Amino acid sequence: MMGKFVKMIILSAVIFVLTACSSEINTDADTASKAAAEKKNEGDFAQEFDLEEVKGNTYRLSDYEGKKVYIKFWASWCPICLAGLEELNELSGEKQDFVVLTVVAPGYNNEKDSESFKKWFNGVENTSNIIVLLDKNGSITKKYNVRGYPTSAYIGSDGVLVKTQPGHVSNEQIKNEFENIE
Repeated sequence: MMGKFVKMIILSAVIFVLTACSSEINTDADTASKAAAEKKNEGDFAQEFDLEEVKGNTYRLSDYEGKKVYIKFWASWCPICLAGLEELNELSGEKQDFVVLTVVAPGYNNEKDSESFKKWFNGVENTSNIIVLLDKNGSITKKYNVRGYPTSAYIGSDGVLVKTQPGHVSNEQIKNEFENIE
């Protein structure tokens, strides 16, 4: 008699655990399917960031929810990057269907420290439209798998990192790329 009672309790516990696991799985599946339904582009979601720019304002990727975002990773010591600053300034000053941000990583990969970079950048001409975010020690740069400078990152309005591309990219190429990104 006691054996049947113990078996009944064990069976009830197993059923309870399976039911609980089943509802958790469904919840995770619902969340995953909801996220998939909201994704318009192929790829993984871009890494969130919370970075200060050279003028002291803070920028977060989540501030641009619902908008396309172009991010250029660059360095002050990179001649190709410096040669493209005037063109990037022009792009940043134009009205686009995407936001233009740039990221420099003080203290990482031979970049100047933050204060030295700010002082240097304030003396660079034709950069008034460029937003330069400071990724101290390169944590965001690493998360975006930047291997060299310059590197471009294209993020869709759904927050998906659609593409990263090393090397210089012209304004026309950037605009054309965003025509194919939702």
